[in-house]
Amino acid sequence: MELIHQGKVRDVYADGDDLVLVASNRVSVFDVVLPTEIPGKGALLTALSLWWFDKLADLVPNHVVSAEDVPVEFAGRAVRVRRLEMVPVEAVVRGYLTGSGLADYRKTGAVCGIGLPEGLVDGSRLPEPIFTPTTKAAVGDHDEPIDFGQVTETIGRDLAEQVRDLTMAVYRRGAEIALERGIIIADTKLEFGIDADGVLRLADEVLTSDSSRFWDAEGWKPGQTQPSFDKQYVRDWAKSTGWRPDDREAPQIPEPVVAATRARYIEAYELLTGRTWA
Repeated sequence: MELIHQGKVRDVYADGDDLVLVASNRVSVFDVVLPTEIPGKGALLTALSLWWFDKLADLVPNHVVSAEDVPVEFAGRAVRVRRLEMVPVEAVVRGYLTGSGLADYRKTGAVCGIGLPEGLVDGSRLPEPIFTPTTKAAVGDHDEPIDFGQVTETIGRDLAEQVRDLTMAVYRRGAEIALERGIIIADTKLEFGIDADGVLRLADEVLTSDSSRFWDAEGWKPGQTQPSFDKQYVRDWAKSTGWRPDDREAPQIPEPVVAATRARYIEAYELLTGRTWA
């Protein structure tokens, strides 16, 4: 197989008519890959994505060809997928206000050009989920928020509306399923691509602890830091060290932070799927 692309977390290999998508144990925060890996993370992301692809199959087609027909050295953390022409936009949806969306709201009262009510705080549930896309930056660069008008300029109105509507539908379905299992999906990022027949398909990963903010529904309380099952723990640790994304070297993650992060990923997987992680 030929390595044709290396992302922040996934490596993409060409194999005949298909691609093989391999999830690594790398972890990135603020669009920077940290030098320490999280053991088992690639397998966890792959297993959870496959579970979600199945749950969403009636809603949107996806790129999966096989989770078994992959090289043995990548077994458990790789998926054989269709070749797609990827949509050059990150499809982000927010049901709750936090992170960069909160920062934009505090400055302008809006997120990606969408005005929001006054008085919202960190962790507030939004009146309705909102589509808040970003650019798709290269490794080492930062994704930038854009409004829907900029999306239509980039990919055309028809495709932009299709991406937006499918993103919202995936989020609503996923948020409903997750809440029944005690997890709030505060926001998530999706990727789409178009296959050789012109069909728009859900790609990459879906509703994982890397691509989403997972909060403990029982512990959720607006105005405070939410107990979470995602890589926010690593983000918070990285910020606490004084490191900033533009610094030359990213810090090594201490073992206790690695272990705590891995435990959160496992807990999210087990709560959502009802399966025990071996």
